[in-house]
Amino acid sequence: MSAPEVAGIEAQEARLVLPRFSYEDAWTLGTLLVGLARERRAPVAIDVRRGAQQLFHCALPGSSADNDAWIDRKRRVVERYGASSFLVGARFRAKGTTFEASSRLDPDRYAAHGGSFPVAVEGAGVIGSVTVSGLPQAEDHALVVEALELLLSSYAAADG
Repeated sequence: MSAPEVAGIEAQEARLVLPRFSYEDAWTLGTLLVGLARERRAPVAIDVRRGAQQLFHCALPGSSADNDAWIDRKRRVVERYGASSFLVGARFRAKGTTFEASSRLDPDRYAAHGGSFPVAVEGAGVIGSVTVSGLPQAEDHALVVEALELLLSSYAAADG
């Protein structure tokens, strides 16, 4: 990935900051993801967390326990770096290396592949994560971004 691609992902993260994130919001985000995935017949697993607490999890047909393992690995990257797993991997590639070669982290526990995104709240910063696994990494990332955009627009509609 090039610097402009990294900048594009950074802009997504700056834009997708939520005004709040409650248990109900986690449910809404999770069900938005399930709806989008079902429409596309995407064989994914979905995970939404606030801190260490899992607030939502769903495995759709075609997903497997391997997807849950990928969720854990990608989520740990978000927790460690405070940035999406896709962005972390892209930053390493933009420097001419890979996350696996240069992060000094155990690849059995950390994966800088697209699909995990920080849940950031205005005034609080990153408070959790939302993760999808089962599609190619750019598609996992795009699905999460789409759901976060829908959640953010629902806040605007409700508050407006």
